[in-house]
Amino acid sequence: MPAPSETYAAILGATAQIEWNALEPHFARGELLVVDSGLDLVTVAQAFIDDDSAKVKDWMAQGLLGAATDTQAADWFERNPDTLWAVVIRPWVLMQERS
Repeated sequence: MPAPSETYAAILGATAQIEWNALEPHFARGELLVVDSGLDLVTVAQAFIDDDSAKVKDWMAQGLLGAATDTQAADWFERNPDTLWAVVIRPWVLMQERS
């Protein structure tokens, strides 16, 4: 298996577990994108950095990546799960709920 790129390592270092209340303002501004738990959050972030629109569009078309919905936000507010992870790739915040 090849070693991760420097970009991948940098994104990994900037990825952290986070509480919903810290993500809520980003949701309110329409900046929060949800990454399906079947994808690698760091790989998705790297696609944004690399401007790999084909991958991003494909994930969106498959429903694996998209804007957080009001229903999801209400659920996270109610449950306040401790399994949320996020990374900032301006202007977006990419988040993922891990099981």
